[in-house]
Amino acid sequence: MISKTRLIGAVEIGTSKVTVLVGELTRGRTLNIVGFGSCQSRGVIKGSVVDYKEASACTHAALRSAEEGAGAPVDAVYLAQTGGHLEGFYNETAVNVNAADNCVSAVDIDTACRLAMAKELPEGRAVVHHIRRPFRLDGRLVPDPEHLVGRRLEAGYWTVHGSEAKIGDHIHVITGFNLRVDELILSSLASGTMVTAPEERQNGVLVLDIGCGTTDFVLYHDGVAYHTGVVPVGGDHFTNDLSLGLRLTRGQAETLKLRYGSATARAKDKHEKVWLNGDFSIGDRQFPRQSIEQITSSRARELLEVVRKKLGPAFVPEQTPVGVILTGGGAKLPGIDEAASKVFGVPGRLGGPPSWVSDELRDPGFSTALGLLYFGLSAQAERAPGTRRSGGIFQSLKRILAPS
Repeated sequence: MISKTRLIGAVEIGTSKVTVLVGELTRGRTLNIVGFGSCQSRGVIKGSVVDYKEASACTHAALRSAEEGAGAPVDAVYLAQTGGHLEGFYNETAVNVNAADNCVSAVDIDTACRLAMAKELPEGRAVVHHIRRPFRLDGRLVPDPEHLVGRRLEAGYWTVHGSEAKIGDHIHVITGFNLRVDELILSSLASGTMVTAPEERQNGVLVLDIGCGTTDFVLYHDGVAYHTGVVPVGGDHFTNDLSLGLRLTRGQAETLKLRYGSATARAKDKHEKVWLNGDFSIGDRQFPRQSIEQITSSRARELLEVVRKKLGPAFVPEQTPVGVILTGGGAKLPGIDEAASKVFGVPGRLGGPPSWVSDELRDPGFSTALGLLYFGLSAQAERAPGTRRSGGIFQSLKRILAPS
């Protein structure tokens, strides 16, 4: 008997580009990447759709390209979520174990979980993820308390929520292509899963995904995401700083950033200069390399310090022995790992995808889309560890997508 296959699409609508990967999913829990599409992004600023027609046009072009490569239409989409509108909070509750013999039951677990997720959101907000932290039974951490003996069971969730309107804008782009969104996945969770190993997430690690318009971060402890967030600053801001500081067009500033930008100031000779184009054409001119590095390194340090401030007391260097791992297109800036190590006080390194990823998709800019496919694979049999599908987002989307 031939195993039934299902094509799922991983869609990341980013500030600089839209990326679509198509994975062929079989009942045997295997995943083959069979389609790829990419298009320069339009109508998207800092992860939010600001021009529906433009954003739809480039997203649909990437979807068509990916489906053509796969040779078949996609069945459903896993859609990345980022943007400054996303926020998170932690809520926990405790229940007394009901049984006379103090043996924890499934009912006790379900009650504790429901109460921990019951905190209401302000009007216009929708839950994207409920991320459960390890249970505590009489104060000790336990991954699964069922059938264990104890008196007091504690459950806690890191809840990520966002603007219903902005989430709805992204979903409308996909449904406009006659596709269904199966699930929304935080960009930080998707990329974090791709560049870390389970033992690293267990021991404690911080992942930064530096995109064009935003930087997503996720802090792992005890195998689960303890804290997530988004900073509306990315590689585009390095370009803006160079454009203003050196009086260049954005295109010229982007060229200098890619060729000579650095997250650490290394040039010692203030008289060392580099050419803009190097072809000695009309308009080609020289710039001090030291000035370029000073501008980009200052912005890199500022970005990293903003992330550390947003993490607040959640980030403890001693509890993050694996260090900080960087991915995303902005992670290709030379010296960014060294700069991160100095700001966070832990080892820093660039993240890489698993060995099964093909060479053409090993660029750090594909970490999020690859992570979306991973979540799609995991969801076929069970929810990814520590996460739970929330009725909140789907109830909200019913309101968002309801005909007026």
